[in-house]
Amino acid sequence: MSRQARLHSLSFASALREVFREGYRRRDLLQDVMAGLSVGIIAIPLSMALAIASGVRPEYGLYTAIIAGFLIALTGGSRYSVSGPTAAFVVILYPVAQTYGLAGLLLATLMSAVILIGLAVARLGRLIEYIPESVTLGFTSGIAIVIATLQVPDLFGLAHEGLPEHWIEKVGALVQALPTLDPAATAVAGATLAVLIVWPRLRIPLPGHLPALLVGLAVAWIAGGFGHSVETIGSRFSYLLPDGSSGAGIPPFFPELAWPWERPGPEGAPLELSWSLVRELLPAAFSIAMLGAIESLLCAVVLDGMSGKRHHANGELLGQGLGNLVAPFFGGFTATAALARSAANYRAGARSPVASMIHALVVLAGLLVLAPALAYLPMASMAALLLMVAWNMSEAPKVVRLLRRAPRSDVLVLLTCLLLTVLFDMVIAIFAGILLASLLFMRELAGMTRFTDISRQAKHVPGELAAGWKVYKLSGPLFFAAADRVFDELLQDSTEARGVVLYMDAVSLLDAGGLSALEHFIAVCRQRQVSLVIADLQFQPLRTLARAGMAPVEGVLTFSSTLTEALQPLLIGPVVENAGVKAP
Repeated sequence: MSRQARLHSLSFASALREVFREGYRRRDLLQDVMAGLSVGIIAIPLSMALAIASGVRPEYGLYTAIIAGFLIALTGGSRYSVSGPTAAFVVILYPVAQTYGLAGLLLATLMSAVILIGLAVARLGRLIEYIPESVTLGFTSGIAIVIATLQVPDLFGLAHEGLPEHWIEKVGALVQALPTLDPAATAVAGATLAVLIVWPRLRIPLPGHLPALLVGLAVAWIAGGFGHSVETIGSRFSYLLPDGSSGAGIPPFFPELAWPWERPGPEGAPLELSWSLVRELLPAAFSIAMLGAIESLLCAVVLDGMSGKRHHANGELLGQGLGNLVAPFFGGFTATAALARSAANYRAGARSPVASMIHALVVLAGLLVLAPALAYLPMASMAALLLMVAWNMSEAPKVVRLLRRAPRSDVLVLLTCLLLTVLFDMVIAIFAGILLASLLFMRELAGMTRFTDISRQAKHVPGELAAGWKVYKLSGPLFFAAADRVFDELLQDSTEARGVVLYMDAVSLLDAGGLSALEHFIAVCRQRQVSLVIADLQFQPLRTLARAGMAPVEGVLTFSSTLTEALQPLLIGPVVENAGVKAP
């Protein structure tokens, strides 16, 4: 299937069906099983940590990885993508969870799923091509800064009564809480972080997340022996058993089916589903859907580059929508393709979406079997894990390279997106970044549109022109940001002319603004009694003029298919000299 067909087509389970059409053998299944086991081990602690960072209990992160991770892989359009909770959503989900509780978060996820399915049906997967790299790097780096800030309390065991909403106020509150720093929690976080940093250099195929958590657990146990207790998942979270007793950590059973809005709200009571509630959650749902579309498709593009395969953009959006549509009914919140887990999946030898489906089953097995052990994981280790996720997400080397080498316009866009994400809101940052990038691009494009006086260039004019005639070559798109300037300068340059030839073979675009400027130029030429010849129009400008009903006017306006045809009646002798180019 061609690239264009992949961008415009829509089919259910497109990636899985494509794999089976190519032939899926026992060896491929074994590779997928090994890759799924590897990624599943990574996903268990990450899913819990991201749930905590999003403002909900850790088991809901596991539910998300199980339900959404399995369904998106089954129905999506990317072979190697692994979906589940991701760090990018923390800045959106945390405020929703704080205001509306788990019920509001699940309802917003459900609404975002409908939007994602709508994007897929409308075949809008191709729109990812129109988001500049400076915008994506800017808002992902900003999100990384926000996530890192949110981990500071658990990293250092700081005592605080909740963090303020805005980033600057968060930083102020954290500075005030520094005197409450807990050396034991700091040591646990430092040990975990050290292992995460050093482990990749050892080139051991086992993922570093599990050894890092075990080292953190060991340091916490040693600290406990000296009388310094460290907060764990079990000490912070508890749950009720069917017999009415409570358990520490996370419940070791499969999530039950329930309406999303009937889950606990901000005060622990279910929400009342109403149009006003839907209206209040709609901005968050739209933000979730847009970020989910961007992140999942960017992840698929990166995997395409690694594997040489091609994803189905609209099929991937459909899979993301279906996964997020079902997950909230089982307690799963927003999921999308996670680049780090997806890259690990491919490097581990995955051959198909089956690997991601197995990853979800591994997380399910971890929930059912390892729940008691997971309660002992230190919160400081989980914070260190998320801090490393934030660092990887920031793509700092790419940001530094762009700041050093890219044009100033790209640097401005990146810094604008980064600052707006940190100080205000990620959605504002994305829209502002795209708008700013578009305006700067139009300015650059408008600067490329110009005219050149070729009246005395033998290459174009093979003879001497009749007295008072000038030939101008127009280059670049004649659109609203450039056309008025170009035609105003043309009028100034041709003040003494009695005839003008516009050679337009290098004009690829003529929009409504360009058409208006051209009509004004023709009107002024008529007033000055200057004859105008337009030569060698490309298809799009020619179609625009035809649609506008512009026709030749005897003695005023003439059209020629080539420059040679336009010049034939105007040449009276050989060129005297070959003058240089005159440009505005």
